[in-house]
Amino acid sequence: MTDKADGASDSKPALSPRFQRLALITGAGVMQKLAAARVIVFGLGGVGSWCAEALTRSGVGSVALVDSDLVCVTNINRQAQATGKTIGQPKTAALKTRLAEINPDCKIITHQKAFSRETADSFCVENYDFVIDAIDSLGPKLDLIELCAGLRKQLFSSMGMAQKMDPTLLRTADIWETEGCPLARLVRGGLRKRGFTGHFTVVYSRERLPLHAEINVGCGNAGCLCPSRSGGDGGGGGDGGIREWCSSKKVINGSAVTVTAAAGMVLASLVLRRFTGEAPIGS
Repeated sequence: MTDKADGASDSKPALSPRFQRLALITGAGVMQKLAAARVIVFGLGGVGSWCAEALTRSGVGSVALVDSDLVCVTNINRQAQATGKTIGQPKTAALKTRLAEINPDCKIITHQKAFSRETADSFCVENYDFVIDAIDSLGPKLDLIELCAGLRKQLFSSMGMAQKMDPTLLRTADIWETEGCPLARLVRGGLRKRGFTGHFTVVYSRERLPLHAEINVGCGNAGCLCPSRSGGDGGGGGDGGIREWCSSKKVINGSAVTVTAAAGMVLASLVLRRFTGEAPIGS
């Protein structure tokens, strides 16, 4: 046996203790790639907020957060950034604070605006390795899908996660192979009308539970805890024009964090598994 050359070392590469348990199943090389990865998450609701947190807890080096809304009291049951202390705050800012505490080394970029054709260029999607679509509105969702296809960006998309209670029914599939999900049906139809023939992976579920019609979907009036669209402080005070808008929405669906968070975790796992060499469906 020969002695090691001067200066040689058999020490393992440095790894943050925050991520050593993940590294045990991915290897140090994958963790280095994750640290250099850039992911942008569109929509910070019950799905997107947990996806962003999972990415941060997994050592992704740069995560961009996109959402125009403020935290409402009705978000608390399902959104990672929603607590009694964050009501009235921008969802992007509240989640950035939370993620920075989880991994101070992660670069968190925030965009407090909604995605649309008009705002698309401001997000610089071309600079990201992965795009997470957790948008609820059909038009912007279709616009983002088309944009990513044109830029040849890897997109992972969430379909409808409302009216569901069983996370074990979640599935991943190519968008054209989904069935039983109303939002996926609308997405497929909208893409066909636009002449879109591309492929991308989605998470969806066929479960559909009925609403309990006796539940009041408004969260208050004069003492409403909803943040004001015009910049009020929430809680019915201040001069920001506080108003209750929940009951004025066309549709309010029920949702459970056990499903929405699970869907967010599945989306994050698609990113992680890409680095371990598993090609997602529809890639």
